[in-house]
Amino acid sequence: MRVLRGFTAVIVSLSLGCAANAGPVTISSHFGTFQVEAKSLQEMGWDGVIRQQYDYSCGSAAVATLLTYHYARETTEAEVFEWMIRAGDAEQIQRHGFSMLDMKRYLDSQGLNSDGFRIELDDFIRIGVPAITMVDTAGYKHFVVVKGVDEHNVLVGDPAAGTIVVPREHFETLWNGTVLGAREELEIAQRHFNHERDWAVRPASPVERGVQRSSIGASMLTLPGMNELGR
Repeated sequence: MRVLRGFTAVIVSLSLGCAANAGPVTISSHFGTFQVEAKSLQEMGWDGVIRQQYDYSCGSAAVATLLTYHYARETTEAEVFEWMIRAGDAEQIQRHGFSMLDMKRYLDSQGLNSDGFRIELDDFIRIGVPAITMVDTAGYKHFVVVKGVDEHNVLVGDPAAGTIVVPREHFETLWNGTVLGAREELEIAQRHFNHERDWAVRPASPVERGVQRSSIGASMLTLPGMNELGR
């Protein structure tokens, strides 16, 4: 209970949101550093991504992003965060962050029948649905949403940096092909995958060195075989 009480302040803070001033904004993330002209936080690529409020909350923000913008289920980071804290090991989460198993349990609680899969980027194009994956840059492990894929780029919803277009060749060095995806409501997900509105949000980011930070939890699932996403 001591740990849960400690997280109460976090949950309240997650509900407050944040603001941004107008003008040029420099975005730094593990995908690179680049500058955009922005009038507000929402116009900086956050229209299609729920922004994480803490280093260890990228998992809850990724789930909220997936549900809100790809399954038409408006969901806040605070809702997901609180549910996963109460359903999981709060002390472990505080030390290492959320795991993919924590996120699977939440998605299953919403009736989406989720699972872990190993796929290739071309499978995203063939199946046409979004998924959560983990990227690893110099030991920093971070959950993001794959919002789209084409022949040359991956459209990433990054809870720490917003929507970013990442060259496929670079993205291949950051992930291991493991994703968390849902088996239900595929038609809804397909309508919100590779959406032109998302592709228009950001210019491609330059390939620069990653940011070293302490890693978050990377617990994985027992995975089905290749190409089973959406089966």
